[in-house]
Amino acid sequence: MSFDDNLVLPMIFGDQDKTLKILENEFDVSIFPRGNLLKISGEETCVVTTAVVLKKIYEEVLKNKVINTGEINAIINIIKYSSMKKKEDDIDLVNSISFTAGRKLIKPRSKKQTEYFNMVKNKQMVFCCGPAGTGKTYLAVAFAVSMLKSGAVDKIILTRPAVEAGERLGFLPGDIKEKIDPYLRPIYDALNDMLSFSEVLKKIESGFIEIAPLAFMRGRTLSNAFIILDESQNTTSVQMKMFLTRLGENSKMIINGDLSQVDLPSGTKSGLRESIKILDNIDDIGFIEFGNKDVVRNPLVSKIVNNYEKFERKEGVGKEYFLKSVKKND
Repeated sequence: MSFDDNLVLPMIFGDQDKTLKILENEFDVSIFPRGNLLKISGEETCVVTTAVVLKKIYEEVLKNKVINTGEINAIINIIKYSSMKKKEDDIDLVNSISFTAGRKLIKPRSKKQTEYFNMVKNKQMVFCCGPAGTGKTYLAVAFAVSMLKSGAVDKIILTRPAVEAGERLGFLPGDIKEKIDPYLRPIYDALNDMLSFSEVLKKIESGFIEIAPLAFMRGRTLSNAFIILDESQNTTSVQMKMFLTRLGENSKMIINGDLSQVDLPSGTKSGLRESIKILDNIDDIGFIEFGNKDVVRNPLVSKIVNNYEKFERKEGVGKEYFLKSVKKND
């Protein structure tokens, strides 16, 4: 295959042909660059798929003048797990549902993320479960920032249970916000990626972004807000019921969790697992589950998660997924 614009080839091929090496590993092909020409060798299906990926990478570079590894992996994920007939349509769909969150342009990086985008748009409450690195927290914050910026909601409310992951942190100094801040660091990281540090501080001080400890939610009605509960697998049954019933008018609520990382004391039921069993017949609530192939943080993370799951199954630990058949968006 060939490319019309030779000037963008270094961006497409990557530093020391890094992108080409990624494609060779993903699709089991050999790629030989010669000027603006590429020779792709391998099984026919793999060669065709690689060519489609390279074509889309080329189009993205022409459009945006830049592309990063995450975006390349996104194109690979969507094409790799789509049927040959729908490859072009899937990429076009991804481009059509992208949105701006502060200073970031947000695009889905897998087919499952595309479903998630549509579900959050159409449902008032969404349960999202999956392993680390699938973008659960990042996308939830992106949706929230986008709706706050557009005026669709008046504030963002961020919360999570204060449960340590396998270690005791002891008593933390400071006021309520300072005590809960260490637990909300992943959310802050996502916020700072979309808004400047000064803007985040200003919105927190003015109340447009609220850090609300889960234990202090009782008795409140959360209206005109985008509410995110992170690490919800560590809520108790009582906490989860209390939180879900805070939903007010013109609000959206996203409940994120990973049932393979429950840090509750032995014998304590996860509020996330129980609530989904109770609520899975309500059509107004969305349920979505990410898998290993949806990991977008780093390709190595996907391999780590996959190996841990294999080990747990071999040892008889097993992993109970939060929903056996994920409800599809209406």
